[in-house]
Amino acid sequence: MLAIMDEEETDGGPRGLKSARAPLARLCLATREVTPVADMVRFVVAPDGAIVPDLSRELPGRGAWVTATREALATALKRRAFGRAFRGKGQAAPDLADLVEERLLADTRAALSLANKAGRVTTGNMKVESALVGEPVSVLVHASDAAADGVRKLDGAVRRRMAAGMGAVAIVNCLSGLELDLALGRSNVVHAALLAHPTTAGFLARCRKLERWRPAPPASALNRHAPPDERMPGTDTE
Repeated sequence: MLAIMDEEETDGGPRGLKSARAPLARLCLATREVTPVADMVRFVVAPDGAIVPDLSRELPGRGAWVTATREALATALKRRAFGRAFRGKGQAAPDLADLVEERLLADTRAALSLANKAGRVTTGNMKVESALVGEPVSVLVHASDAAADGVRKLDGAVRRRMAAGMGAVAIVNCLSGLELDLALGRSNVVHAALLAHPTTAGFLARCRKLERWRPAPPASALNRHAPPDERMPGTDTE
């Protein structure tokens, strides 16, 4: 049970969001359900009157909260929930959902960069495979455009590691190779292993939020890199 909840449509501004008594859950404008703030996006009215996402939860002014999915945002816009919450102030641009995704993507890259600066990131196929054998890896990253063979090989190493009782490894592929290059400041990054660390946990949380925001890929795409025993029945594979 969440200890602190707030069922108001807007918060009182960023000052209260950083306090020890800051609500752990907020009312979603779309679903009308009280939802953990970790699974939501805060929106504010910018000085120019535009409604913008506030991922850092630090922008001034009252904020309204929406569950972090495109569907929830579309529902909030359809119901004109922002107009009600902001008392007629603010205008949502047609590409607001794309702006949210753009900022979620930038936030995810920044979190990966932070983990890299903390010395928790290993890149290169051989180094990643070696890390999976003997290092405290908690996240395996594949570029979204990585070749299937390389993905299957490293995913197999994860399964062997887990079978040996070495702990679970989360697998993510929400960043392209170019985005990995930008985040890590190096070229041709296809796979990476992140060692257990608070910065790694922060990166994984942002990956999951970005994944929830993006539309679900078709079943064929879900199967493309999955091992045979994890593929969805009744679909074609490469």
